[in-house]
Amino acid sequence: MTPSQTVKLAIEDQVARITLDRPKHNVFTIGMIEELNALLARLAEDNSIKCVVLFGEGPSWCAGVDVGDHKAEMVDRMIAVFKRSFELIEAIEAPIIAAVHGACLGGGMEYAIACDLIIASEKATFGQPEVRLGFLPPYAAVRLPQLVGPAKAIEICAGGRIYSAADAQTLGFVSQVTREDDFTSTVAKRIQDFKNASPLILRLNKRAVKQHTRMTFDEALSAVNDLFLNTLMKTQDTAEGMASFFEKRRPRWKNR
Repeated sequence: MTPSQTVKLAIEDQVARITLDRPKHNVFTIGMIEELNALLARLAEDNSIKCVVLFGEGPSWCAGVDVGDHKAEMVDRMIAVFKRSFELIEAIEAPIIAAVHGACLGGGMEYAIACDLIIASEKATFGQPEVRLGFLPPYAAVRLPQLVGPAKAIEICAGGRIYSAADAQTLGFVSQVTREDDFTSTVAKRIQDFKNASPLILRLNKRAVKQHTRMTFDEALSAVNDLFLNTLMKTQDTAEGMASFFEKRRPRWKNR
């Protein structure tokens, strides 16, 4: 466990668990973002990780970034470290889960939608209320159109509305909503899905999806076929996966 007082990291069985822990609502300060960035940089370099999960301690997952850090004398530094977070999240090739309970608002929602999937408690709420204070959510303005389309992204960013977990799932940026009593077990089951796989093959699957989003269909199909034939098929873990299937046993992953 890291010595940080506001962001904690635990790595066990090739799963990295990051917990936001700044009472009462895990509101980010510049210092807290810098702590998170240090952990994200460490995980971006660790190819043994199979899954990263972001949790929030307390009644909220994360209620945003401290409004005080938006003051003119601090905003340049705040935006720089905030931007760095998303660069580091993008650099992590293992699947990333946001396990969201309670309020997930403003910058908190931006961190959640930066993850590959969001699992939400039925009591979770989401929103980009920055417009009410005269701001805009910079990362959400880029990411939400990819997840929900431009029209819904404008509605979310410019409307400032707070959405239930069910509404967020309908909009398309939450993957799964669970009963409050089932939240912990549901997250654990999804983690187990990733734990059963090779970390290398997980990274290649995620890379196959993400690196082609800005290509034309023909470019993307050619590129993913190249990844399949010239990278995936040359790994020991793909050979092991096939061997274990035919030999009717559990695979013994080598991460190479």
